[in-house]
Amino acid sequence: MNQGTPKISFKLPVISNWLILLGIAWLLASLGLGWIVKSIFILVGFLMLTPVVAFFGLQWWLKRNLVEGKCPVCQYEFTALNQTQCQCANCGEPLKIEQGHFSRLTPPGTIDVTAVEVSSVQQLED
Repeated sequence: MNQGTPKISFKLPVISNWLILLGIAWLLASLGLGWIVKSIFILVGFLMLTPVVAFFGLQWWLKRNLVEGKCPVCQYEFTALNQTQCQCANCGEPLKIEQGHFSRLTPPGTIDVTAVEVSSVQQLED
Protein backbone atom coordinates (compact mmCIF):
# COMPACT_ATOMS: atom_id res chain seq x y z
CA MET A 1 0.00 0.00 0.00
CA ASN A 2 1.53 3.15 -1.15
CA GLN A 3 0.57 5.89 1.21
CA GLY A 4 2.75 8.50 -0.44
CA THR A 5 1.12 8.44 -3.86
CA PRO A 6 -1.62 10.99 -4.42
CA LYS A 7 -5.09 9.70 -5.08
CA ILE A 8 -6.39 11.00 -8.38
CA SER A 9 -10.03 10.28 -8.99
CA PHE A 10 -12.14 11.49 -11.82
CA LYS A 11 -15.75 12.12 -11.02
CA LEU A 12 -17.52 11.31 -14.22
CA PRO A 13 -20.77 13.26 -13.56
CA VAL A 14 -18.91 16.55 -12.98
CA ILE A 15 -16.71 16.09 -16.04
CA SER A 16 -19.65 15.07 -18.23
CA ASN A 17 -21.54 18.28 -17.37
CA TRP A 18 -18.55 20.37 -18.40
CA LEU A 19 -18.08 18.34 -21.56
CA ILE A 20 -21.72 18.84 -22.55
CA LEU A 21 -21.47 22.60 -21.93
CA LEU A 22 -18.21 22.77 -23.90
CA GLY A 23 -19.78 20.77 -26.74
CA ILE A 24 -22.78 23.12 -26.97
CA ALA A 25 -20.48 26.18 -26.94
CA TRP A 26 -18.31 24.61 -29.67
CA LEU A 27 -21.40 23.81 -31.78
CA LEU A 28 -22.73 27.37 -31.46
CA ALA A 29 -19.31 28.81 -32.30
CA SER A 30 -18.98 26.61 -35.38
CA LEU A 31 -22.44 27.59 -36.65
CA GLY A 32 -21.96 31.26 -35.86
CA LEU A 33 -23.64 33.27 -33.14
CA GLY A 34 -25.06 35.93 -35.46
CA TRP A 35 -28.25 34.00 -36.07
CA ILE A 36 -29.02 33.99 -32.34
CA VAL A 37 -28.61 37.77 -32.10
CA LYS A 38 -30.72 38.29 -35.23
CA SER A 39 -33.41 35.97 -33.89
CA ILE A 40 -33.58 37.88 -30.61
CA PHE A 41 -33.92 41.21 -32.46
CA ILE A 42 -36.64 39.79 -34.71
CA LEU A 43 -38.52 38.41 -31.70
CA VAL A 44 -38.30 41.73 -29.81
CA GLY A 45 -39.43 43.64 -32.92
CA PHE A 46 -42.35 41.25 -33.40
CA LEU A 47 -43.39 41.64 -29.75
CA MET A 48 -43.30 45.44 -30.08
CA LEU A 49 -45.17 45.51 -33.40
CA THR A 50 -47.97 43.08 -32.50
CA PRO A 51 -49.89 45.37 -30.08
CA VAL A 52 -49.79 48.27 -32.56
CA VAL A 53 -51.16 46.12 -35.40
CA ALA A 54 -53.79 44.63 -33.07
CA PHE A 55 -54.90 48.12 -31.94
CA PHE A 56 -55.38 49.44 -35.48
CA GLY A 57 -56.94 46.16 -36.63
CA LEU A 58 -59.49 46.31 -33.80
CA GLN A 59 -60.36 49.93 -34.65
CA TRP A 60 -60.86 49.03 -38.32
CA TRP A 61 -63.07 46.05 -37.40
CA LEU A 62 -65.19 48.17 -35.02
CA LYS A 63 -65.70 50.87 -37.68
CA ARG A 64 -67.03 48.21 -40.04
CA ASN A 65 -69.27 46.34 -37.57
CA LEU A 66 -70.47 48.84 -34.96
CA VAL A 67 -73.91 50.29 -35.76
CA GLU A 68 -75.62 53.25 -34.09
CA GLY A 69 -79.33 53.61 -34.58
CA LYS A 70 -82.77 53.99 -33.06
CA CYS A 71 -85.16 51.31 -31.93
CA PRO A 72 -88.04 51.11 -34.44
CA VAL A 73 -90.54 50.75 -31.57
CA CYS A 74 -89.57 53.38 -28.99
CA GLN A 75 -86.94 55.46 -30.86
CA TYR A 76 -84.31 54.83 -28.15
CA GLU A 77 -80.83 55.36 -29.61
CA PHE A 78 -78.17 52.75 -28.87
CA THR A 79 -75.21 50.91 -30.36
CA ALA A 80 -74.87 47.24 -31.37
CA LEU A 81 -72.81 45.01 -33.64
CA ASN A 82 -73.86 44.43 -37.25
CA GLN A 83 -75.33 41.01 -38.21
CA THR A 84 -76.43 40.26 -34.62
CA GLN A 85 -79.61 40.12 -32.58
CA CYS A 86 -80.17 42.14 -29.41
CA GLN A 87 -82.88 43.62 -27.21
CA CYS A 88 -83.68 47.28 -26.89
CA ALA A 89 -82.39 48.55 -23.55
CA ASN A 90 -85.45 50.79 -23.16
CA CYS A 91 -88.48 48.71 -24.22
CA GLY A 92 -87.02 45.19 -24.39
CA GLU A 93 -88.11 44.58 -28.00
CA PRO A 94 -86.00 41.90 -29.75
CA LEU A 95 -84.18 43.48 -32.69
CA LYS A 96 -81.92 42.31 -35.47
CA ILE A 97 -79.23 44.45 -37.00
CA GLU A 98 -78.71 43.98 -40.73
CA GLN A 99 -76.94 46.23 -43.22
CA GLY A 100 -76.50 48.97 -40.63
CA HIS A 101 -80.20 49.27 -39.66
CA PHE A 102 -82.28 48.04 -36.72
CA SER A 103 -85.43 46.07 -37.47
CA ARG A 104 -87.92 44.14 -35.36
CA LEU A 105 -87.28 40.45 -34.96
CA THR A 106 -90.57 38.73 -35.70
CA PRO A 107 -91.17 34.98 -35.56
CA PRO A 108 -91.91 33.21 -38.87
CA GLY A 109 -95.54 33.51 -39.92
CA THR A 110 -96.08 36.86 -38.17
CA ILE A 111 -97.41 39.67 -40.32
CA ASP A 112 -96.06 43.03 -39.21
CA VAL A 113 -98.43 45.90 -39.90
CA THR A 114 -98.38 49.59 -39.10
CA ALA A 115 -101.51 51.25 -37.79
CA VAL A 116 -102.83 54.42 -39.39
CA GLU A 117 -104.95 56.81 -37.35
CA VAL A 118 -108.18 57.93 -39.02
CA SER A 119 -109.31 61.36 -37.87
CA SER A 120 -112.80 61.50 -39.39
CA VAL A 121 -115.40 58.78 -39.51
CA GLN A 122 -116.93 58.19 -42.90
CA GLN A 123 -120.43 56.88 -43.10
CA LEU A 124 -121.58 54.74 -45.89
CA GLU A 125 -124.70 55.76 -47.69
CA ASP A 126 -127.36 53.15 -48.22
